[in-house]
Amino acid sequence: MLLQQVSSGELSPGDAIRQLSMVPFESLDFATIDHHRALRQGFPEVVYGEGKNPQQVVAIAERIMEHGRSALVTRTDGPTRQALRVRFTDAVVSDVARTVRIGSQDSLTARGAILIITAGTSDLPVAEEAAESAIAMGNSVARLNDVGVAGIHRLLAQGEALTKAGVVIVVAGMDGALPSVVGGLVACPVIAVPTSVGYGASLGGLAALFTMLNSCAAGVTVVNIDNGFGAAAAATRINSRDP
Repeated sequence: MLLQQVSSGELSPGDAIRQLSMVPFESLDFATIDHHRALRQGFPEVVYGEGKNPQQVVAIAERIMEHGRSALVTRTDGPTRQALRVRFTDAVVSDVARTVRIGSQDSLTARGAILIITAGTSDLPVAEEAAESAIAMGNSVARLNDVGVAGIHRLLAQGEALTKAGVVIVVAGMDGALPSVVGGLVACPVIAVPTSVGYGASLGGLAALFTMLNSCAAGVTVVNIDNGFGAAAAATRINSRDP
């Protein structure tokens, strides 16, 4: 009926897309899957693996893949990663990021690469979650690792990489100072990700979070503690543009 209305001219294609984007979902015993997330937001619903058993995650991923060409699972444990590896022969598994990418997403027409910077090697799990998520969403990704403020010359030597980036994601724990430094060096948007890395007074990432929220560099945006995926999703929306 909806397509007939479009064909007859009663309904514009844009209005039809808006109507379609607000409906279909699928209910399983343990999950309700939004199959039109990609239509509304450009990327399918992402599966948060923590708290789900391997069978549940595999079942959700199967249903997502039946309706699209790509899927992303985050915060997986070892048995879940193995189950997905067995079920999907094209799965790209990252043990560091705890992510699994399945299928492929069209590449974005983007402003540039998303540059992901870590203050220290201990921040890599969160940074790699951001990297794998950004790649799954069609971005080109570059990395600068272990260039924190304790040795700021390591960052200052990377001027070319900084100027080429379309968006920068800065991942840091401890004092959380690195995003302010980067924010003062680049013209593109900077997304700061506090991590729970640090000794007792870091308060599980709260110290880094507060530092980033109080950044003196203009335009630094902050996501939640250890939220690499959230940073990648925000960076993708900033980085994408119409052809």
